[in-house]
Amino acid sequence: MRSALDDVIHDPIVGCDGAGSTVRTQLGITLSGNPALTYTTNIIFRSAALKHLHDKGQFYRFIAFDERGMWATLVAINGRDDYRVSIVGSDQPRRYSADEIGAAIRKLVGSDFAFEILSVVPWVRRLMVADRYGSERAWLAGDAVHMLSPTGAFGMNTGIQDAVDLAWKLDAVLKGWGGPHLLESYELERRPIAIRNVVEAGGNLNRMVTPRVEPILFEASVEGAQARAAFGRKYTAIMRREWFSSVINLGYRYENSPIVVADGTPQPADDPAIHIQTSRPGHRAPHVSLSADGRSTLDLFGNGFVLLTLGDEAPDATGFVAAAKARNVPVAVFASSQPDLVLTYERPLVLVRPDGHVAWRGNAFPHDLADLLATICGFKRPGNGPRPELAFGQKGVFLTPARQAHDTGDHATSRPDEQTEIAVPIAITNAEA
Repeated sequence: MRSALDDVIHDPIVGCDGAGSTVRTQLGITLSGNPALTYTTNIIFRSAALKHLHDKGQFYRFIAFDERGMWATLVAINGRDDYRVSIVGSDQPRRYSADEIGAAIRKLVGSDFAFEILSVVPWVRRLMVADRYGSERAWLAGDAVHMLSPTGAFGMNTGIQDAVDLAWKLDAVLKGWGGPHLLESYELERRPIAIRNVVEAGGNLNRMVTPRVEPILFEASVEGAQARAAFGRKYTAIMRREWFSSVINLGYRYENSPIVVADGTPQPADDPAIHIQTSRPGHRAPHVSLSADGRSTLDLFGNGFVLLTLGDEAPDATGFVAAAKARNVPVAVFASSQPDLVLTYERPLVLVRPDGHVAWRGNAFPHDLADLLATICGFKRPGNGPRPELAFGQKGVFLTPARQAHDTGDHATSRPDEQTEIAVPIAITNAEA
């Protein structure tokens, strides 16, 4: 029986159709990971009174604890009167009645007050990555290939990065200067990043929900106030990894990519909080403000390759430009001796791809320019290198209080010592492809 995809003859299709992707299903692509980490319920409500019920001023998020641990968050939506409560459940489905939802909001705020519920949306927190990203003319991107816990807010950036990576490669192939193996590099570059981000998001959830609480935290006493202050300081330190994690979105790099020419330099540590700009092949090209017109170097990239020739002694690029033109590879040359640009980019020659990642760098051009261009444009068949996979194991199991019924005061069913085990990915393992 023919499927709709059989009729796609010339034009590629990219399934950006979300977690329940029809395109992924039609392609028969499976997912690996945890399909139900938590069953969480989001409640959007409106209240002009809430901001007068606390002394914290403008806020983004409160994280709520009760005697059994962390159970919900309160997020300000518009900074005035719209808010979202998220009741973090267990790995078992749970529906809340209108009375339970109202009780949960009042419990979180700590008093009775006027509010209007605008919506109630149950959803499932997943940690999943597609086993394949597509092939030939049918590809997947965004939530169709990865589902992350929102802890860290990596999902949108991860999806946009997919689109940017795939778009320039499709453009190159359709225009004829991209080789027959260029699109194969899409999965080889992006899937390891998805696994990395899924692991980090799961770790953020782990850190948010696992701190244990002691009864003294809920005492209305001097000792209780001191205990709460100490707990707050410790919890803030734990949560800093999620709150200060720009490297997840800025510091990702394409190690072992078949279209990146490695130079043998060691990769910097992938610390979520410390972004070190580098022109090392596979990394995002660094930002430097251009003294001539105030633009960023990032504004140079996006249309074809850009070769930066830096410093007064940079080699002449005439031969490289001619070799690229012979292959119809679009390349522009940007020359500069701006001191901080020369220092930041580390080499006198840096070749940047249309997506802003460094394809190659060096002190001089290689003798075989045709081989360099064949590599970066996908004319060489990728080797059978290590294939990253999600790893689940005992060390990656974290404990959250069982919440078959959320404790709103009258509906508690679980004891403080009851626990639910939820497996989260703890590492990236390499399996031979």
